[in-house]
Amino acid sequence: MSDRGATVPPMAQQEYVQEALAGLDPAAGTVDPALPLYATTFVVVDLETTGGAPDGGGITEIGAVKVRGGEQLGVLATLVNPGEPIPPFITVLTGITQAMLLPAPPIEQVLPSFLEFISDAVLVAHNAPYDVGFLKAACAKHGYRWPNPRVLDTAALARRVLTRDEVPNRKLGTLAAYFRTATQPTHRALDDAKATVDVLHGLIARLGGHRVETIGDAIEFSRAVTPTQRRKRHLAEGLPKAPGVYIFRAADDRPLYVGTSGDIATRVRSYFTAAEKRARISEMLAAAERVEAVECAHSLEAEVRELRLIGAHAPPYNRRSKFPERAVWLKLTDGPYPRLSVVRGISPTDDAYLGPFNSRRSAELAAAGFHDAVPLRQCTHRLSLRTVTPACALAELGRCPAPCEHRITPEEYDARAVAPFRTATASDPQPVVDALLARIEVLAGAQRYEEAAVVRARLAAVLRATVRMQRLVALTRIAELAAARPAARGGWELALVRHGRLAGAGVSPPGVHPRPTLAAIRATAETVSPGHGPVPNASAEETERILSWLERPETRLVEMSSGWASPVAGAARFRDLLSKAESAASHQLSTERS
Repeated sequence: MSDRGATVPPMAQQEYVQEALAGLDPAAGTVDPALPLYATTFVVVDLETTGGAPDGGGITEIGAVKVRGGEQLGVLATLVNPGEPIPPFITVLTGITQAMLLPAPPIEQVLPSFLEFISDAVLVAHNAPYDVGFLKAACAKHGYRWPNPRVLDTAALARRVLTRDEVPNRKLGTLAAYFRTATQPTHRALDDAKATVDVLHGLIARLGGHRVETIGDAIEFSRAVTPTQRRKRHLAEGLPKAPGVYIFRAADDRPLYVGTSGDIATRVRSYFTAAEKRARISEMLAAAERVEAVECAHSLEAEVRELRLIGAHAPPYNRRSKFPERAVWLKLTDGPYPRLSVVRGISPTDDAYLGPFNSRRSAELAAAGFHDAVPLRQCTHRLSLRTVTPACALAELGRCPAPCEHRITPEEYDARAVAPFRTATASDPQPVVDALLARIEVLAGAQRYEEAAVVRARLAAVLRATVRMQRLVALTRIAELAAARPAARGGWELALVRHGRLAGAGVSPPGVHPRPTLAAIRATAETVSPGHGPVPNASAEETERILSWLERPETRLVEMSSGWASPVAGAARFRDLLSKAESAASHQLSTERS
């Protein structure tokens, strides 16, 4: 290309060196963050534009210099025809005129050479978001794939390295004067790029005192990383790149925070980057002294171990520790005229219950739904078959059959009130659903919409709880279940589940039949005895994580000690109704807020 009238070298005369570099992955087109700064290839770029927003055009000049270890490897420079008039103030600032740009190539012709020039290098610019924004927009507009290189911003780096006592601001001209660059910025792309090269080298010389030696460290250092993050970054060293659980521990070995990831090393490193801005995590990092990694066979085991560790230790910086899942139950009391009671747990003698609920409020909402549908008494008196107790207002309103005054026999009360609850929770909630839908219809017909919405919320609470419990029971009644799922790197992820609890996990090697691995898992698996209730051996959250894993399309059931089934007329057939009720409630809430 020729740049007639330009004061920068044309692309035809560039010193372009393209070579393989140690530590790079050509297939990925990215630079290893652990590459030392002295071995990193940088392409320092500067653009001149028409001054508008990055919309795919507006670039008038590109200047780029490739350097490594202080040695210049190549230069690329060209004027670019933006296809639009140059504002007069841009001409005054840069000296670039409309006549200079008329014979220049458009950006779509320049991009292929530029993208090849920056391949497998770290892109450097002063105020990099501006230049990168224009280049990315141009690629998107003209159908070129942006290679997404690592980017180092010398302006941001200067803000971290230089104090106000050294330089009054971080403008390129100010930094060039401070570092006494060989080329002074002139608002022309190549001159400014060359000046930025010298500024970059000056800044890198200052990084040694901050223990910044790799390109990954330099990029993170240039961002808003706190001193604590920088000081504690060594805690992320030596961790495995494998799925599992990581535990931040204090000086006295107390667990501070527990997390899980498919790649422990990468996830823990992210806590020491600018992307981590949570105040509680910053406080946690200040107290942390080491990170413990627990490798797991696959993601399911990691998720389960995380839940168990949080439940056992209540780490202070896990949100779930501050707001734990408080399991409560709705059960029928003992006695001749049972009533519904919200309790913390169920005993082996309890045979009619619903749950677990995550809060007392949700349990009380479901109880109100049953009270709307069936004539269960709501008073808390302990009734006797011999002694009469004065009736309450609900009896006078016809909303209670008044067992307190013996207006109904225990047999009639059981048939009309108790049996529907037992049937709804254990198998078929149809009678309760029909009664609540009928009540909603009556209220809506009378234009009592707010009351109808209350009953709808109660219906949703009943269905949500019955669907959840029946789903849990279907799995926890199975003494042993073995399942397999294809592993990402070949082989099979294996899980052994006993009564809804993960008893063992492993991964079979690629190309090897998984049966021997499954046999080994079974031989060392946790012994789990049957118990009472929907989740007798694990938290409901653990069993639900297992269910989600088992229900994925790619998961294969290998062996089961008994059938896995739900009631034919069970609550699951009302999922669509539940979804509609929840959607209506959500819409109502958003309307009220607006």
